[in-house]
Amino acid sequence: MSGATVRRAAADLLVLTLEKRRTLDEALTLSDPFNTLEGADRGFARAIASAALRELGRIDLALEPLLTRPIEAVSPAVRALLRVGAVQLWRLGTPEHAAVSETVESAKDWPEARSGGKFLNAVLRRAAREPADLDALPATAIWPDWLQAAMEESLGPERAERAARAQLREPALDLTAKSDPAAVARLTGGTVTASGSVRLGTGTVEALPGYDTGDWWVQDEAAALPVKVLLAGAEGQFKSTQSTPEVTLRALDLCAAPGGKTLQLAAAGLAVTALDRSKPRLKRLEENLARTGLSAEIIADDAETWRPAEPADLVLLDAPCSALGTLRRHPEGAWTKRETDVARFPDVQYRLLKAAHGMVRPGGMLVYCVCTPLRSESADVVNRVIADGLYRRVPVTAAETPGFNHSLTAEGDLVTVPEDGAEHDVFFISRLTPM
Repeated sequence: MSGATVRRAAADLLVLTLEKRRTLDEALTLSDPFNTLEGADRGFARAIASAALRELGRIDLALEPLLTRPIEAVSPAVRALLRVGAVQLWRLGTPEHAAVSETVESAKDWPEARSGGKFLNAVLRRAAREPADLDALPATAIWPDWLQAAMEESLGPERAERAARAQLREPALDLTAKSDPAAVARLTGGTVTASGSVRLGTGTVEALPGYDTGDWWVQDEAAALPVKVLLAGAEGQFKSTQSTPEVTLRALDLCAAPGGKTLQLAAAGLAVTALDRSKPRLKRLEENLARTGLSAEIIADDAETWRPAEPADLVLLDAPCSALGTLRRHPEGAWTKRETDVARFPDVQYRLLKAAHGMVRPGGMLVYCVCTPLRSESADVVNRVIADGLYRRVPVTAAETPGFNHSLTAEGDLVTVPEDGAEHDVFFISRLTPM
């Protein structure tokens, strides 16, 4: 397969994500140029696209002085090839003759890019002569302006910078053990983190030892915290009220699919009901339960209107959100989402928290979490239902969250912005009890 074909495939992935607003995973499935590739060519095309998406804003800033017009005025196909060439030169260390010549060559057989070949050649040759120092630019410049402003407003400039730097690193693979993290670490060659997750390098999940026997499931370390916080609260809250140790607490997992947190609750020995409105996503949950040998009642319904026959002891609400805390794994999300898209979530989250109030018994415990650092979707939503008199906070303590002491807020919530070098997503977690 020619090098030009590989560059065309990488550019096609960028067009699908940035112009068609597909996720990178969807683009990998939909791209005909990409799906003609095999082996190392396929891996390199994906690496080019992923690297370009990971720090797209900085690449565009560095390209700006080399262009005679704004990059958004360049046709989508040529714009994608500019980014493909630039990231090879400035980040991937691809030799100049390959990064420039093969990228320009790829435009010749692409009708949408053919007329821009001379322009592309001139800009990329200049980019090779005048290499950009991407690392000299602020890390937050990887995001569009509106997101940079929103992150800095919610987190402050220093923590926003840390979140951006975390996005620039390839994410590790985290596993949650069904019962014994140390045994899973020995089995897979991973290490146990302070919070009890098992961390590996990248790998093919299905090929790892213990996958077929259901000893573990893939789950980011921060994504595993909400259930740990809920269970820690339950241990203190219910220890004195349970008359016999055989009492099984009832847990309700709202917006549960694809089910990592449901599996955690079931593995803890709780009687779990998992609810989600998406039947296809619940199918994945059913498959994960079957693989791990765990059990839960599964209900396909809308959490805003559904009600249980009787309130649960514990409720977990992992609410729909902008998912801007998972940009390490899905960097295209910074560009496929618009500010108006994000603005719709707080009202949905508020309605779900109000609905959940009737699903947890008096004296019970609820954890609200979202995989976003934006305050409008996190603390502001919690403060709104507290102001309504529906809940009070049960502050999370440092002893309950080893490895995440830096994430505790003055209000008693968690915002898991990675420390420098840390490997996890950004989650907001708040523990509440109904009033």
